[in-house]
Amino acid sequence: MKNLFILIFLSVFTPIFGFAQHSDDSKYLKVLALYQDSLADIGKKLINNDTEMERQNANAQFIKMLVKALKVPQSFNFGFDSVKSVRILNAPDNRFRIFTWFMQFDDGSFRYYGTVQMNTGDNRLVMFPLSDYTPLIKNPEDSVGSPKKWLGAVYYQIIPVYTEKYPYYVLLGWKGNNVKTNKKVIDVITFRDDKPVFGHSVFDGNGKVRKRVVFEYTRQASMLLKYIPDQHLIVFDHLVPADKRQKGSFEFYGPDLTYDGYKFKDGRWEYVENLDLRNKPDSHDNDFIDPKKQAEIDKASGN
Repeated sequence: MKNLFILIFLSVFTPIFGFAQHSDDSKYLKVLALYQDSLADIGKKLINNDTEMERQNANAQFIKMLVKALKVPQSFNFGFDSVKSVRILNAPDNRFRIFTWFMQFDDGSFRYYGTVQMNTGDNRLVMFPLSDYTPLIKNPEDSVGSPKKWLGAVYYQIIPVYTEKYPYYVLLGWKGNNVKTNKKVIDVITFRDDKPVFGHSVFDGNGKVRKRVVFEYTRQASMLLKYIPDQHLIVFDHLVPADKRQKGSFEFYGPDLTYDGYKFKDGRWEYVENLDLRNKPDSHDNDFIDPKKQAEIDKASGN
């Protein structure tokens, strides 16, 4: 009789417990959806408002709202897909995800914002806000930085590398610079004592080991920087000045229709020149869409 009672108890109440769990999940999703709508609206102001002060105010509101949203249980698994002003990349092993976005100033310069959210698996929020330290980083290709000393960028592709020592993740990013030039970066994020670190000595080439790679080119041009998985290759445009006398003046640099890259080998990336790409990569900058341009596209299409 005792065993029968247990069986009856389980058969009656287990579905109720399951429903309660499902009900909680549904409740959290509704809350997250509301936050998503608010973030999408504020994000449009962050990108499109006419004055710098308005954009700064929108950015402050956006940060506060995002933190509130990420505190909601189940937030790690919520995509925030309709928030076009922020780029969200999930690590392929689901260990973390990284949010990045920018604010443009009236003088044409940029400041970058972001956070790394860890997948705790128990609804605890563990996140590391990123502080753009760009103006104070004298040698970006030689530096390693904490989240408080981050070389700001908007990341659009993540490449996991699993080595015997510990995994690291290569990040490809866009970095609007000023009225004359844009930049793109190949950066690395690792975790030491469960905290993110940016920059890692894994790029070999031209007699130098780099912790990250930074490209600068005229704002009038676009630059290809993408990863080709089946070739284990990061490929990019070879940048040259329009005139040899303009060497070092990056506002005159642009692609010359040849390609270089970094080839993965034994846990590191080796520089290779003059790649023979039989199938020419897609149109430049396709892997990053400027939120302001996206807003213009949406407006034109009536979305």
